[in-house]
Amino acid sequence: MITSIFSKSKSINFIIVFFIMLLAFLIARVKLVKEPITLILVLKQIVLLFVCYISVLLLNFIVSKNNLTMKNNYEILLFSLFLLLIVHTTSNTNIIFSNFFILLGLRRIMSLRSQKDVTKKLFDAAFWVAIASLFYFWTILFFVLIIISLILYTDNKLRHWIIPFIGVISVFVISISASVIIYDSFFEIFDITPGISYDFSSYNSLKYMIAITLLLSFGIWSSIFYLQNIKKKKKAFRASFKIIIIAAVIAFLIVLQAPEKNGSEFLFMFAPLTIIISSYIEIIQEKWFKEVFLSLLIVIPFITLLL
Repeated sequence: MITSIFSKSKSINFIIVFFIMLLAFLIARVKLVKEPITLILVLKQIVLLFVCYISVLLLNFIVSKNNLTMKNNYEILLFSLFLLLIVHTTSNTNIIFSNFFILLGLRRIMSLRSQKDVTKKLFDAAFWVAIASLFYFWTILFFVLIIISLILYTDNKLRHWIIPFIGVISVFVISISASVIIYDSFFEIFDITPGISYDFSSYNSLKYMIAITLLLSFGIWSSIFYLQNIKKKKKAFRASFKIIIIAAVIAFLIVLQAPEKNGSEFLFMFAPLTIIISSYIEIIQEKWFKEVFLSLLIVIPFITLLL
């Protein structure tokens, strides 16, 4: 019954997802926000909720446009549930905006499949990834995804390999110009701390252990079948599926070396992970197992709210 609701793309699914995200935001604000409630604070939270919801719509667009799933809404449901699973992912303004720009970049990377306007798409992808890195430095690792996409699409044109670097340089030049105008200093706007930390003690709580176990166990299990299933896809779409699995690996690396581990860094994993898990849910033949699998993904985030 649960799988049948989201097995087809319906307007009601987006409404359900919005309310799950709203619940995640409200719980996070009650638990995490210590500031006095003011109009500016409320407006800021509304903007962040809006950006998160636009990110969900963007994720849905990427999935449907590239046939990554069979026209269902599992990925947006899982994205909202993961926000509820780790409510800290809704608390970091920089990471929310950074993740949004990464999705914009991923959208352009995936569109390289058509081999149309390649130069423009490569520039846009690198531009958005560079913008994302201004909000959260380690997202610059997603630049590797652009290079890998060129390899996957066997692009041997020299100018296409140069364009992504021009995109990054463009952001750098624009940022310096903005810094001079606003702060009268060349590098004041680059308030970036590319630190690394391998101290995972902040995850040493029952809530985080359950959340991380769910994400890793379901993610790894689904990835095994996801990789096996790539060979069954049409040749034109195989590169897109490979890009998603590589994006998941990069996001995992960002989580590993995040300088401040408070849970918000897991947001970068949600988009690729939801696509991978959604693809696995589709190929499950036993209806009872599919129901149990999805039910666990739905129930556990709500249970962790009580911890």
